[in-house]
Amino acid sequence: MNDTGSGTGRWSDLSARLVSALVMVGVASAALWSGGAVWQGFIALICAAMVYEMARMLAPSAPAVGFLTAAVAAVVIFPATTLPAWVVLPSALVPGLVGAAMMRARGGLFLFFASWIALAGFAFITIRADLGPVGMLWLICVVIATDVAGYFAGKAIGGPKFWPRVSPKKTWSGTVAGWIAAALVGAGFAAWSGFGAGMIAISVLAAFAAQAGDIAESAVKRKVGVKDSSGLIPGHGGFLDRFDGMIGAGVFILLAGIVTGFLPGVL
Repeated sequence: MNDTGSGTGRWSDLSARLVSALVMVGVASAALWSGGAVWQGFIALICAAMVYEMARMLAPSAPAVGFLTAAVAAVVIFPATTLPAWVVLPSALVPGLVGAAMMRARGGLFLFFASWIALAGFAFITIRADLGPVGMLWLICVVIATDVAGYFAGKAIGGPKFWPRVSPKKTWSGTVAGWIAAALVGAGFAAWSGFGAGMIAISVLAAFAAQAGDIAESAVKRKVGVKDSSGLIPGHGGFLDRFDGMIGAGVFILLAGIVTGFLPGVL
């Protein structure tokens, strides 16, 4: 029976999406405000799930690669703030190197993405440790605002595509709207938290990095011919589908922190 006209099919996954979203928000909020080992464990598990999904996309016939590299990623990421940076930063390569050595093809691509995810995990833990829950909340709000503004502006305004070959749905109007939304978030947090007006510029750059992360994951999915990175989150696809923008923004903030010194934990 075709239920397209009734609307049942269109909203059939709404319950699963809402429940999953509420669970994710609740768990993430509790972990963020708890900090310490709770936050480190939460980030390690999220990043491990993303490494697993990337391995399964690039090497679908070798499930052992996904399980092993996910475990290695969790072990590498968890102690991010308890070890010196000269140990932690190079260790971000380990999950990717392990997976690349086990793969028959696409090992270089996996090395890049697994290392990127691990660096993002280090960034999330460091931001929470150095800037507190407000600092991490700022980054989350920047990414969410960028994504939401881009979606609605792209739908409402349309216009030229940003990069049609890689991401056919993204428009320049949505991209610019994302930057504007990020600037507004940055201005709000600058006024509220006292981080300074420089937060506005950093927010826009973080938004651009988030968009790059989204496009990069979309490119991989197009290359391997899948719609979602996995089905681990009911109604939402995979963790990479939800956090691709976060890993782009997180790595940017980590690198910016190294250059400018506003994240003491990476120096």
